[in-house]
Amino acid sequence: MGSRIIWLKSTDSTNNELRRRLDQLEDLSIIAAGTQSAGRGQGEHTWHSAPGQNLTFSILLRHRCLKASDALAVTSIMALGIRDYLFSKGIEPWIKWPNDIWVGEKKICGILVENTIYSGMIDFSIIGVGLDLNQTDWPSELPNPVSLKDLTGIDYDPYEELVQLSEALAHRSAQACTPEGISGIIEEFNKVVVRLER
Repeated sequence: MGSRIIWLKSTDSTNNELRRRLDQLEDLSIIAAGTQSAGRGQGEHTWHSAPGQNLTFSILLRHRCLKASDALAVTSIMALGIRDYLFSKGIEPWIKWPNDIWVGEKKICGILVENTIYSGMIDFSIIGVGLDLNQTDWPSELPNPVSLKDLTGIDYDPYEELVQLSEALAHRSAQACTPEGISGIIEEFNKVVVRLER
């Protein structure tokens, strides 16, 4: 998986950068950046990340076996893969509907899914991920962030951690290659996701 990762010092948005290079990239390719000038969160939100301290990247999924109605499978692949990675670090995360990863009462990761539909099928998906890795000093306007270093006291190498995370995501993606696998991964996601009442 490491050979499919492109590291950039900076870009406007890794989702935008991946889309610009779409014709050159294969399934499970990743574009990561040390800084983003226009990193995005869900809806109108922006994503804050101190330069070089966290993982900010986008991954390309080219399943072409997913119907438009199977869009939840894309979120399931990502959320469960990130959950698997954090479990491997001794962290017990939970998934907040629809696509945030929390530890206790604090958010450690956000996911932004952009699916492109063609003839009723998901042609490809570009998924942006912001995972708080080493940052420990947070802007006051962020109410509840937490990083892996906050939780463990360990400094992490972003390059090594992204390879490990990409392998967890590739494993989950491989599960969604058959109708049975798609239904299984969505079923698992629905069992562990927490839908909070507004």
